[in-house]
Amino acid sequence: MTAVSWLSTPQDRLRLSNRRPRILALHFPRLPTDRILRRRWGLSWRLNGRSNGRHDDTPVVVAGRRDNGMRLLALDETAETAGLRMGQGLAEARAICPNLIVIEEDAAADRRLLEALADWCDRFTPLVGLDGTDGLFLDITGCTHLFGGEAAMLQEILTRLTQMGLAVRGAISSAPGLSWALARFDGNRIVAEDEQEGVLAPLPVAALRLDDTLVQALHKVGLRQVGDLLEAPRAPLARRFGADLMLRLDQATGADEEPISPRRPVAHLSAERRLAEPIRAQDDILALAATVAEGLKPGLEARGAGGRVFELVLFRVDGQVFRLSAGASRPLRDPPRIAKLFAERLKGLHDDLDAGFGFEILRINVLHHEVFDSTQGDFEGDDRRSLSLSDFVDQVSARLGPEALQTCQLRESHVPERAFRMEPALRQAPARIPLREAPPLGVTVSRAERPLRLFARPELLETFAVEVPDGPPMRFRWRRLTHRVLRAEGPERLAAEWWRDGEEALTRDYFRLESDSGQRFWVYRQGLYDEVAHPRWFMHGIFA
Repeated sequence: MTAVSWLSTPQDRLRLSNRRPRILALHFPRLPTDRILRRRWGLSWRLNGRSNGRHDDTPVVVAGRRDNGMRLLALDETAETAGLRMGQGLAEARAICPNLIVIEEDAAADRRLLEALADWCDRFTPLVGLDGTDGLFLDITGCTHLFGGEAAMLQEILTRLTQMGLAVRGAISSAPGLSWALARFDGNRIVAEDEQEGVLAPLPVAALRLDDTLVQALHKVGLRQVGDLLEAPRAPLARRFGADLMLRLDQATGADEEPISPRRPVAHLSAERRLAEPIRAQDDILALAATVAEGLKPGLEARGAGGRVFELVLFRVDGQVFRLSAGASRPLRDPPRIAKLFAERLKGLHDDLDAGFGFEILRINVLHHEVFDSTQGDFEGDDRRSLSLSDFVDQVSARLGPEALQTCQLRESHVPERAFRMEPALRQAPARIPLREAPPLGVTVSRAERPLRLFARPELLETFAVEVPDGPPMRFRWRRLTHRVLRAEGPERLAAEWWRDGEEALTRDYFRLESDSGQRFWVYRQGLYDEVAHPRWFMHGIFA
């Protein structure tokens, strides 16, 4: 089945669903220890229960330095059953469990695992956001029907994550704050819009995402459950405990909207294929990519657009996700050409794409699009020639990277090194510029000859026997070689750009010099004699 939808903004999906947002919060309470145990016992260590999944019952903890001491930051189930607790000193924990396995914290590895899980969740919705260091937010508004409803989606997510060796809890509601609270303090459940306050009331005040200091202050006055806050007058609470308490309370009840920030840009257009049998071969991937790209064409045509940047997303069976981006030098709609971009991209990867046990979902996203020019080419075939050039640019850029081909773009400056800039050819918007076009009236075209090779940084020269005051040198020394000048043309005077370089910037006098060996150089004197006492000379380019 191929699913195609424009996903421009979350508001569009909300409008189509005609209801309040639905947010799924996922909590991974043992993410650091699960990361270690997955590597030690395999991804499926949780499937058959603890006794069969693990080869021993040695407690595993993650420790790190806090408050000038080593403390426990994460516990597995065995360590928690043994009576260890979060924040406990490592020396005390070793006294309780002498056989304790202690792993030093690795926040970067935990972050990478959480981001990989966010990529995996992208198969359910593109609106996936990170929630601290141990959770995810998924905006599932308007897409649950594709998976059999909210209950079926939640069950599938929790089951598959458990099969991947992770302890996970999840909850769905219309407010991110309530979903967060339920996932951490009430287990797996789904809350309807009219049940929110009743479900929230018995939860502890810590479920409102308050800092420990504020939670302790509320406990001192007997406010231990969220229901106590719901029944209390708001004005005294705000005066005593601050506006942050009221904000968190409103976010949990849904009175104050809390947007979810996706960790990846949402694609303008997306088409995918879910497979009953995973595929591994590169030829199969490309053939399926061409089929999926067919689903993009109607949406692009309806909007008069063509894609400039495409993304191929491959969801592997074990949960790993591969993303391959490819750009086009001009807007594309043609499915074979879109698939051809990824053919070159896959060839450039060689063996870096590990298919493992195969890919079960293939998706193509349009990350950037532009107006599609569908005008007919002339009889001389200019349109076909430009298309051929575009194909060449696309293939080379996809195979060798977007920086492989560079184009020269003119800039608004008369200083030679600033008058152009090299940019990747793939980023240039398609344009048809006549090769022979007369300049408009009143515009002067410079006929000054410029060298074929222009140095990015002019190199200092040592000159001899200069014709004072405005003449060229008769001899000069450059790169340890001395050159005698036979012919010279110039000067070509270029004033400084005072608005960039300041009022003290010096004038340049450029000369074209030919040496006795036949070499031609482009040199300049920096500064006039009435500007500086000793002007300096520079080599700026070489003529062919």
